[in-house]
Amino acid sequence: GVETLVLDDGWFGKRNGDDSSLGDWTLNEKKLPAGLGDLARRVNALGLGFGLWFEPEMISPDSDLYRAHPDWCLHIPGRARSQSRNQLVLDFSRPEVVDGIYAQVAAVLRGAPITYVKWDMNRHLSEVASLGREPARQGETYHRHILGVYAFMERITTEFPEILFESCSGGGGRYDPGILFYMPQTWASDNADPISRLKIQHGTSLVYPLSSLDSNIAVSPNHTFKRATSIKTRGHVAMGGLFGFQLDLSKLSEAEVADAIELTALAKRTRKLRANGELHRLMDPFKGEQAAWMIVAADRSEATVTYVHRLAEAHLPPTRLHGEFPSPSHLRLQGLDPDARYRSVDGPTGEWSGDLLMNVGLPYEITADFESVFWHLRRV
Repeated sequence: GVETLVLDDGWFGKRNGDDSSLGDWTLNEKKLPAGLGDLARRVNALGLGFGLWFEPEMISPDSDLYRAHPDWCLHIPGRARSQSRNQLVLDFSRPEVVDGIYAQVAAVLRGAPITYVKWDMNRHLSEVASLGREPARQGETYHRHILGVYAFMERITTEFPEILFESCSGGGGRYDPGILFYMPQTWASDNADPISRLKIQHGTSLVYPLSSLDSNIAVSPNHTFKRATSIKTRGHVAMGGLFGFQLDLSKLSEAEVADAIELTALAKRTRKLRANGELHRLMDPFKGEQAAWMIVAADRSEATVTYVHRLAEAHLPPTRLHGEFPSPSHLRLQGLDPDARYRSVDGPTGEWSGDLLMNVGLPYEITADFESVFWHLRRV
């Protein structure tokens, strides 16, 4: 089953909306009167790790920190301070700001058995000037601010090496090698619709490894497009990344719960392969209504294959008919051992030679919008 439960935004300060308390990283005791440590230990007792959300680089104008240190944000004296998402950006080019926030965040992490942190960053930088720097050197502020962010990340990951840190920035707004040096995975996009994610994950995989790409099963209909998709399709697309859940599991139907259990087991069985194998892009979602990719083990002993069908069109192969049934189409695979035989141990059953799979293809049948197929192949 699920391995970690993450407590998202709203656990700190007087945070009851997105308009207050960033910078006040102390527990809201009205919400959690027994304390964060008690909650984490109760979650641990269920066999789960406990994770927590932070946004350390931001400050709310309605916060104790801002009232005490209004100069701690990036700003130009005498000019209006531009808010986005009701927040301002802390001036991490100043060591005293980094130290002040670090003391708060580290105290929380020391006080509870936390195994995962989601580090969010939900707005762009504006009025990039620092009260701690003379006018002739204000041009250094951008660079020194990021150096301060890196210094914070270096310090926090060194003190807490057992915690998995995941970066997020309105999704993948700060998905770059500098952040990945400190945090090995990134939430690729706040758009968790699986059909949109086909393009997002395809493009991301051109630059970054799938082992860094977080992708979850989210609610359906999707909150961005109101598009309804099956939990299987959402799960198959999520396995194009790290896989997880980001929805209220109590609202799933009995059939969806059964599918969620099966998908979680499948994700666990294949996660080492998906994280460490060689990615082959079989169908480009930017070029048509189909997307497909496969991941092959270094020794070619096993592979996962994923096919997702977007919108059905009369000219597409899956709608060719023999009588009332669709004829199978074939997905030509790559990277296998041509002299070996492979058996499907998950997904549609069958056994084929590597040569046939790469030259004729893996048979599949899909006729409906937003359907998907996932295979796990093993060398016989």
